[in-house]
Amino acid sequence: MSISTIPTQDNLQVVNPYERTASVSRTTKETDINVTVNLDGTGKCNVNTGIPFLDHMLHQLCSHGLLDLDIQATGDIEIDDHHTNEDVGITLGQAIALAVGNRKGINRFGHFIAPLDESLIQVALDFSGRPHLSYGLDIPTQRVGNYDTQLVREFFVALVNHSQITLHIRQLDGINSHHIIEATFKAFARAMRMALEIDPRRIHEIPSSKGVL
Repeated sequence: MSISTIPTQDNLQVVNPYERTASVSRTTKETDINVTVNLDGTGKCNVNTGIPFLDHMLHQLCSHGLLDLDIQATGDIEIDDHHTNEDVGITLGQAIALAVGNRKGINRFGHFIAPLDESLIQVALDFSGRPHLSYGLDIPTQRVGNYDTQLVREFFVALVNHSQITLHIRQLDGINSHHIIEATFKAFARAMRMALEIDPRRIHEIPSSKGVL
């Protein structure tokens, strides 16, 4: 078991006795996805999904969630982006769940409100072990560049189901599709970062009155 030292919200240094990295591969007749995640990273991002807009959003997860991500994906994007978009969400969700492990020591809950110009997005999440998505985006256009904006919801459905989190997304304002989506990924990244930070007062405890998540 590796030992790493990570910062907390209180600017303390605590020992994290859990190795919070994972690698997951998923191969189907439609896609081939390889994901490596480090939950205690510095924002390093090596992502190539074949979908430029999705890559741009995954960079937001790295930068604002301080995840180290390596995602290499190939898929049948000559048909459309749906299979690759969904399978990246599935595989990333599985990697996050594997890296978090039994959830000992984490804050568990996270929330953030992110503005991007005229757009304002609120995200709240819970590493509850009970997958649920409440999706409140009203994206005004069908596409951003070549990216089908319906795929934003499909990505989060896949990620939520396979990371086993409860996720609420609310659009408080916004008229620009790109801004709405990017603010969503930024808010999600910061909320997840908050939820996954180690609480030094119960570093060896599961954050639930039931004793299990």
